[in-house]
Amino acid sequence: MSAAPPVPDVHGASARPIAAPDRAEPGWPAAVIAGAYQTGVVAVRGLKRRGVRAQCIDANSDNPGFRSAHGKARLCPDPDVDAAGWVRFMQALASEMGDRPVLIPSSDRFVTAVARNAAALAPHYRLSAGAALQGLLADKHTQYALAAEQGMPMPRTAFGRSAADVNAFAATALFPCLLKPTHFREWLRCPVDHPLYALKIAIAQSPAHLLELYGLAAAINPDVLLQEIIEGPDVGKRVYLSCYGSDGQRIAKAMFRELRCEPLGFGPATVTEPVDDPAVDEICDRFLRNLGYVGICEIEMKQDTRDGRFKLIEANPRLSGGGDAAPYAGVDICWLHYLDVIGMRVALVGPAPRHFKHVVVRSDAIAVVDYYRAGLISIGDILRSYRPPLAFFVLDAADWRYSAETLYVSGRAFLAGLRRALFRRPQA
Repeated sequence: MSAAPPVPDVHGASARPIAAPDRAEPGWPAAVIAGAYQTGVVAVRGLKRRGVRAQCIDANSDNPGFRSAHGKARLCPDPDVDAAGWVRFMQALASEMGDRPVLIPSSDRFVTAVARNAAALAPHYRLSAGAALQGLLADKHTQYALAAEQGMPMPRTAFGRSAADVNAFAATALFPCLLKPTHFREWLRCPVDHPLYALKIAIAQSPAHLLELYGLAAAINPDVLLQEIIEGPDVGKRVYLSCYGSDGQRIAKAMFRELRCEPLGFGPATVTEPVDDPAVDEICDRFLRNLGYVGICEIEMKQDTRDGRFKLIEANPRLSGGGDAAPYAGVDICWLHYLDVIGMRVALVGPAPRHFKHVVVRSDAIAVVDYYRAGLISIGDILRSYRPPLAFFVLDAADWRYSAETLYVSGRAFLAGLRRALFRRPQA
C-alpha cells in the first residue's frame, strides 16, 4: 500500500474518503485509552501494532492494564469522586506525551468523564466530535429516552424513583422483569456483602420480588431502571459493532450472534460468531444516523419470540469486550476511530467472510457449566463450540502472565461449577 497522506489538522480536511492505511506514519499523535480493563489493554495492543504510541489510564490499579506487557497503565484519580483532580492529571499526562494525544474511552466511567469535562480536555487532547452524545448514551435515562424518540424497538421500560413507581410498573408488567442501576458502577459502591454488589442486573420473578429488590437497590441509589425481559433463546441476540466518522458516515461495521452469555440469559456474550443480519444492521444504523452519532458504538439487540421483533437491550458508546471480535473479522474499529479523530476521512470497512468463534474465556468458564446444568447444551455442543477457528478476548502470547492467570482463574471457576453440578443436592 502506498504511503498514507499527511494527517489533516481538522476534521473533514480530506476531500473524499480514502482506504484506511495499515500503519501510522512517523509523527502521528499518540493515543490514551481511558480504562485499563482488558478492553483497554486490547486497544493499546492493537494501536501499538499499528505504530501508534499508546497508553492506558485507570483509577483501579487491580485492572490488568497495570500488569500488561503492552505497557503499564497510569493510575489516575477516580473522575466520579474527584473530577477536578482527574482533569489536572489528564492535562499533565497530555503535556508529558505531547502533540495532543487522541483520547478514547473504554468504559462508561470515562465516557461520562470525557463528556462532562470536554471543554477542559479539548485544548490538550484530540476528542471524538461525538463526545457529548456518547455521554448521553452512557446514561440509561437519556439512552432509552433517545431510543424511544427515534422509534427504536425495545421492551417496556420505566424508571423507578420510589416504591410507588415500582408498584405502578409491576401492576401491568409481564414477569419476570429486570431491575438495573442507571450506571453499572453504582452497584460497585456498596459493601461487598450486599446482595447487589457488582451485579449489572437483578431479576424479579413477581411484583413482590421486584419491590424487595428495589428496597435493596434504593439503599444504594433510589433511581433505577425497570424493564420487561425480551423472551427468547440467547442465540437470538445480535451484537452490532460500528464506528461513525466526524461527517456522520459509517466507517466500520460488523455483527455477531451470541451463542452463550454470563449470567445465563441476561449477561454479556461469552461466545459469539459472525452473522449477516441486514434487518438488524438497518435498525441500528438508522438509529445512530438519525441521532447524528459520531464515534464507536456497540448495540445489543435480541429477538423477542412473542412478536418476532428485535428489540434494544442496550447501547455502549465506547470500546467493548464484544467489540474485540471485530478485528478478527477484518474490522479494526479502534484504529479506524483513531484515524477519524486525527482528521483522516476513511472509507467504510465491512467484515471479511470469515467464520470463527470469539471466546471470552473467564466468563465462558462459568457460562458453559451453567448452560449444561440448565439442560441448554450437551457435551457435544460444548466441544463443537470450541472447534477451531477460534479467537480469544483475553489470551495473548505477548501478555503471557495475564494469559496464565486467565487460564488459572477460568480453570478454577469451571471446576467449581462442575463440582456444584455433580454434587448438588436433589430437590426435595
